[in-house]
Amino acid sequence: MSDGVPASAAATVDVDRSDAEYRDWLKDAVRKVQADSNRSADTHLLSFPLPEQWGIDLYLKDESTHPTGSLKHRLARSLFLYGLCNGWIRPGRPVIEASSGSTAVSEAYFAKLIGVPFIAVMPRTTSREKTRLIEFHGGRCHLVDDPRTVYEVSAALAEDSGGHYMDQFTYAERATDWRGNNNIAESVYEQMKRERFPEPAWIVATAGTGGTSATIARYVRYMQYDTRVCVPDPENSCFFDGWVRGDNEAFSEGSSRIEGIGRPRMEPSFLPSAVDRMMKVPDAAAIAALRALERVMGLRAGGSTGTGLWSALKIVSEMAAQGRTGSVVTLICDPGDRYLDKYYSDGWLTAQGLDIAPYSQTVDTFLATGDWTG
Repeated sequence: MSDGVPASAAATVDVDRSDAEYRDWLKDAVRKVQADSNRSADTHLLSFPLPEQWGIDLYLKDESTHPTGSLKHRLARSLFLYGLCNGWIRPGRPVIEASSGSTAVSEAYFAKLIGVPFIAVMPRTTSREKTRLIEFHGGRCHLVDDPRTVYEVSAALAEDSGGHYMDQFTYAERATDWRGNNNIAESVYEQMKRERFPEPAWIVATAGTGGTSATIARYVRYMQYDTRVCVPDPENSCFFDGWVRGDNEAFSEGSSRIEGIGRPRMEPSFLPSAVDRMMKVPDAAAIAALRALERVMGLRAGGSTGTGLWSALKIVSEMAAQGRTGSVVTLICDPGDRYLDKYYSDGWLTAQGLDIAPYSQTVDTFLATGDWTG
């Protein structure tokens, strides 16, 4: 131009992507998700019976009492708020998730709550009860034969449908406010205030996405506690090997028999640097522990709970052997009625070649005598 003003500045470019109808829908959707949290009481912190003279207390944070029956209810709520506030979830467009079941159950619930379609991409081996619950909440199940393909299939379905791939394995650690806001870590410490050892020596949290262990570990550091975080890993999962070797490219050829935890790749939400200790737990040991939980407390839980409980009991045994006192906290991740055809079926154990008898003996002997032989 003759006055020396660049052509690009000659006119104002004004692009307005706001839409009153969409913003009204968005505000109502966020309100509904937040209202769900406001209606929900906190989950119970249960005391696992140990001999008083040991001077060690073991607690289980019972996340199975959430409206959708699992720890993943917290995650699903956070993911939906994150997706809504980022403008990713839109009215009438489907939300798609790669899941081993429990996250999908909870996300189906929230999708129905705000009125959007939901598709769960899951391994064909996922328990029948989980698929039933997803469909009960209005979701649709897309089953795949190779669990390693759930990511690609989910992304493709989102692209083809114009929907949103939630991608819990990437966003779990960033969607949750780890500084507090009634996250699971803050809840544990609040409930421990009047216990004889209010600051746990250890918190044990299994990893599927890694989001829960990241939230707990970050909160511990932020609040300057001395608590250590242990992450048990099942068979056919790469987290333990990747953590030991410092290898973010570690992978596993198989898939975890313990639904909800263990992954074939190092997930973006799993933060190895935040974890103080990891244990590799045999699947048979996990199932022995969850069956011991039923014998001791009358509670049925899933395999991820058994994996965490086995590790927590082992830590208790180490503390007792060292003459240390204190408290240990682990999680009840979801209820056992989702796995009656698996972890509570002797026929399934036989078909999988799992012998839980030696591990059951280890737990029973330990609880009776304090001697850990496993």
